[in-house]
Amino acid sequence: MSTAVVHPAKSEKVVNALPGRRYDHFFFPVMAWLMLATVFEGFARTYYLAGVFHAPLPSLIIHVHGAAFSCWILLLIAQTSLVLAGRVDIHRRLGIAGFGLACLMVILGVMAATDSLVRGGGPPGRDVRFFYIVPLTAVLIFGTLIASAFRARSDSPAHKRFILIGTVAILLAATARWPNVNRNLRLAENYTYIFLLLLVIYDLWSTRRIHRVTLWGSGFLILMQQISVPIGQTAAWHAFAGWVQSMAG
Repeated sequence: MSTAVVHPAKSEKVVNALPGRRYDHFFFPVMAWLMLATVFEGFARTYYLAGVFHAPLPSLIIHVHGAAFSCWILLLIAQTSLVLAGRVDIHRRLGIAGFGLACLMVILGVMAATDSLVRGGGPPGRDVRFFYIVPLTAVLIFGTLIASAFRARSDSPAHKRFILIGTVAILLAATARWPNVNRNLRLAENYTYIFLLLLVIYDLWSTRRIHRVTLWGSGFLILMQQISVPIGQTAAWHAFAGWVQSMAG
């Protein structure tokens, strides 16, 4: 009878062979740039290439909302670039302003969604009262995950994943406007899930396990998006949206 002996040094060597966090400084900037490309593709014709503030948007609040949304994506690029450059000190100071911007985005998101409800906006052929739940759900997911990122700012792996997944929630407005999507809600959601899949693949490649925030944050995002549709089709939601419509109008 033989006994297998595991050498501690050999086991430690295998663990150290994993990439770990050493490629985080490259992975997250690349994801930020991909998000920028996603947003530009969705809003190029109606916003960015239409002169931004000269673009024919339906109201002032939509202009302000679009500017804040764009600033968030640019801030994401700046923050990941600062970490890549080793300027974590500036990254942390800018992060406080970023949290303030995120809070403003939640308020503006609700205001923009309500403005669209009152105007009868949204995708052609959609029930505007039903569709009201879609942007509100995105704002809820974004706000929850960014607040979680702020609380976890001393835990870098958790913090950056909360930020990434929170931003995925607001990409739906961009992917829904891609030419091949044509405002198909489910298809637009599936395109945003590609970012979540890339994060899962990176976790497995770098540490051989999925980070807890990747699991929790992605699960929360997908669950909230999937249950919002049946909720939005209920009589109770239509009554609530109708009440908001009459009060805001």
